[in-house]
Amino acid sequence: HLVINNQVGFTTSRQDDARSTEYATDVAKMIQAPIFHVNGDDPEAVLFVTQLAVDYRMQFKRDVVIDLVCYRRRGHNEADEPSGTQPLMYQQIAKQRTTRELYADALVNAGVLSAEQVQSKIDDYRDALDNGLHVVKSLVKEPNKELFVDWRPYLGHAWTARHDTRFDLKTLQELSSKMLEVPEGFVVQRQVSKIYEDRQKMAAGGLPINWGFAETLAYATLLFEGHPVRMTGQDVGRGTFSHRHAVLHNQKDDSVYVPLANLFDGQPRLDIYDSFLSEEAVLAFEYGFATTTPNSLVIWEAQFGDFANGAQVVIDQFITSGESKWGRLCGLTMLLPHGYEGQGPEHSSARLERY
Repeated sequence: HLVINNQVGFTTSRQDDARSTEYATDVAKMIQAPIFHVNGDDPEAVLFVTQLAVDYRMQFKRDVVIDLVCYRRRGHNEADEPSGTQPLMYQQIAKQRTTRELYADALVNAGVLSAEQVQSKIDDYRDALDNGLHVVKSLVKEPNKELFVDWRPYLGHAWTARHDTRFDLKTLQELSSKMLEVPEGFVVQRQVSKIYEDRQKMAAGGLPINWGFAETLAYATLLFEGHPVRMTGQDVGRGTFSHRHAVLHNQKDDSVYVPLANLFDGQPRLDIYDSFLSEEAVLAFEYGFATTTPNSLVIWEAQFGDFANGAQVVIDQFITSGESKWGRLCGLTMLLPHGYEGQGPEHSSARLERY
């Protein structure tokens, strides 16, 4: 995470008005992520810290934060005069030499360049700009293609294209049987046991298949076909309306068993995470996860339909427009309960008009 800290909060300049911490990056302390504060006027220090942060992320697969402390010389925008609201700060900035000037002096003092060479580079750069030439050469000669995510198989298809969703009945029955097994000695709560008994009857044709069982069967078929499945949201293991029960809880020792994760040896990964009611944070993370896993079914389920309200910025800024703005594909699926089972006028509406 790179914070370009230009020390500008528009006209909210007083630190005690802007936040309750010393640094803007202190929020990362709650996940114990390393935080590097680096002077933006020191290019070599910035390069060193950036390489260190990348190495840390690649080695440990954990978050790391860089606080790049710099300033905005010209204020908020082209028409703004920042000295009207931040007089002392911009009096200091007016005296501050530019990063290029400071680094050029450092190179001259170190004997790396002469003053004449510095001026020649400045002139060449200006000439290139005036002539519309490229002024920055690519620093990456051969990108690491192992880090690329290949979305090409999903490009160029018509929205109306038909897909064969049929599944072999015998295999489905075998998956269903495995899905309804409970380990020996595992004590399931009475109401949950009744749900599983009913599902056994559904599998045998004695009862119509309900939504909860149909949904679980669908996940099983995807796993069988080689697709990882990931689900997050509040109560997703149980299901808000107690319809799913994908995660079983032992009444004796509070251990858990996930039938969908135990269908067959070598099956794709199944992840089910009960999250708290920070919809914006959870959905934003799942959006990022889904952009890197085109072969997976990644689901975020709102506990009630209107709980998507708390994640609306992520929906508007990323999910609905990320492809058109940045060319970033994402197969994230949002489950938004909608109907009168929602216990009141707010919970009953998933605000379908927004989508």
